[in-house]
Amino acid sequence: ISERKRRALVNSDADLQKRVQLLQGFDMPTTSTKLRLTPDGQYILTSGVYKPRVRCYDVQELSQKFERCMSSEVVQFEVLSEDYSKMIFLQCDRYVEFHVKHGFHFRTRIPKFGRDMTYHTTTADLFLVGASKEVYRLNLEQGHFLSPYTTDASGINVCEMNSYLDMVTLGTSDGRVLCWDPRCRTQVGSLDLASIPQVIREADAMETPLEVATMKYRDYQHLAVGTNWGQVLMFDLRVPQPYYVKDHYTRAPIKQVAFQEQEGLVISSSLNKLRMWKEHSGEAFVDLDTEADINDFAVYPNSGLVLMANEAPKNQVHFIPALGPAPRWCGFLDSLTEELEENPENNAYDDYKFVTKAELDKYGLTNLLDSNVLRPHAHGFFVHNSLYQMYKTATQPFVFDQFRKKEVKKKIGEERDVRLALQKLPKVNRALAQRLAEEQSEAAVSKKKKAAGDGVASISTDQRFSSLFANPDFQIDENSEEYRLHHPVVSKQQEKDRRKLRELEEEQTAEAEEEEEEGRPSEEESSDEEEVQVTNRRQLEKLRHQELAAKKAERNRRRQLAMAELRRAEQQQQKAQSGRGGAHGSAAAKRKSLKNLSLGARLHDVSTDTDVISNVAATDGSHGGKQITFSMKTAEEKMDEDRLRAHKRERREHARVARGPPGRGRGGRGGFGRGGFRGRGRGGSGGRGGRGRF
Repeated sequence: ISERKRRALVNSDADLQKRVQLLQGFDMPTTSTKLRLTPDGQYILTSGVYKPRVRCYDVQELSQKFERCMSSEVVQFEVLSEDYSKMIFLQCDRYVEFHVKHGFHFRTRIPKFGRDMTYHTTTADLFLVGASKEVYRLNLEQGHFLSPYTTDASGINVCEMNSYLDMVTLGTSDGRVLCWDPRCRTQVGSLDLASIPQVIREADAMETPLEVATMKYRDYQHLAVGTNWGQVLMFDLRVPQPYYVKDHYTRAPIKQVAFQEQEGLVISSSLNKLRMWKEHSGEAFVDLDTEADINDFAVYPNSGLVLMANEAPKNQVHFIPALGPAPRWCGFLDSLTEELEENPENNAYDDYKFVTKAELDKYGLTNLLDSNVLRPHAHGFFVHNSLYQMYKTATQPFVFDQFRKKEVKKKIGEERDVRLALQKLPKVNRALAQRLAEEQSEAAVSKKKKAAGDGVASISTDQRFSSLFANPDFQIDENSEEYRLHHPVVSKQQEKDRRKLRELEEEQTAEAEEEEEEGRPSEEESSDEEEVQVTNRRQLEKLRHQELAAKKAERNRRRQLAMAELRRAEQQQQKAQSGRGGAHGSAAAKRKSLKNLSLGARLHDVSTDTDVISNVAATDGSHGGKQITFSMKTAEEKMDEDRLRAHKRERREHARVARGPPGRGRGGRGGFGRGGFRGRGRGGSGGRGGRGRF
């Protein structure tokens, strides 16, 4: 976009206004491939496409200094001087270009496609490796190629110079590390990574052969080797085994490895992940995940600034205060981080619920998108929890019922785990095994019965008593006379055991049905367990039939007894009524007949006898006197009587004196004549004569 549109976009977007642009134009048209810092720390160089080019940025000006386009893509480049005045570029078309301060200087070609290069400052030799077993040497002082080093590798991916020992280290495409001494031009050491146990364990899961992807020296004896399987191996040159192996778990090549001396960290990158970890323990220090894959990175010396070249137009710059201070040319970053620490932005929404766009559609909150009720954040919105719960309840009214059922089911499942499962009971003496297991569980719960619980557990688990639950000869006959003599109350215990067995069987059946409904297989048990279940089912069916028959017989017996009592009471009542006459005889006979009846028959007889219910019943027996029987009134009847008495009392208080029509006479309410409430008289209440009527 144009500069005018860019400024307008920054002015309209609040997020863009908060961004800090450290280097102006720190990007590439398509992708950045390599990134280097000059030894004096004054310039940052990046290469990328498309078109192939290299850009230089001046950190003092915080902007781009120059740009140079090339004919081929840059595979690797090195800075030979303190600034950008001497640079070498290895290109993908086998050319090697030399640039000076004013621009292009010279180019030459190597026999094979190059992959990496390194410079030996002592001898001024430039080592170039690639898709060949030879290491090409170009002497920059003499200006011509020297005889190459010949190795037994099929290809060399990377080369690294140990400046302390003047030794060049090669990483081959067959997973080996080779060390060559330029002074004697011979191989002085070799290490096969495929023989390391930590690497062998990953061999079965990988489809590509093991290769060395990158290498980096920390000092004269510590070397970090990155493989194409996503592992970083830390070596001490004096020991053939690594002292630590860091796995990125990406199964992708390690692109770059670097060291941070102040904190003792190793920095490695693979795909879009940048990992900072302790060298000897592997403890994570900082993990960065970027949107695009990382091709190369560089840490500015003695600072916490990390620059990345990635598979995107924009190059990334990260400042990590824990890694170190900001460089002098961007010291304002320290003040910014201090302000952020002093004034932390409160992003914790205690009373808010984070919802995504899909949840807005689900709960009908899309009509609030343009209001201030929804606060945009990340990939969703923050909404007040009460409003969210209200909409959720309105759209899903049965959520609480489902939650309640789930909790009940969970509670039942926890209780079932504590109970004894039927399939674990033996075939022989099942009732005894169940009783022992229950006593064991009770003893385990109760601390007071811990000793008893240990004894029960020894019986059920001791191998000496295993035949008691396996051999049918030891089956306890509960119907024998000896068993009944030793267990006089065994019938109640048997009924209790049968009830528990039936409940456990019903629970097992319900669980099997639930498993079949949920699609889980219900035929995973062995043949012995299936046989035990069939036997249990048959025994339970037999017990159910016996219980039903016993209950039916008991009901019939009670019905027959009740009918016999009623018939006996009717016969005695008829005999008493047909006996001697008189109140005394009938009462005496009735009392005599009631003595032989049960309580239910007496109540039935009393409820049908009207003489007994009467308020006064004359009984001229030998005891003399009268017998009074009465019935208690209910509370409602008493309240009705009280209301009736109050109503009558109120009527009497407000009663008016009767006034007749005017007529003759001087009578009144008791005057001359037959006056009164009603009658004929000689006077009225207000005139002479006439009738008076209340």
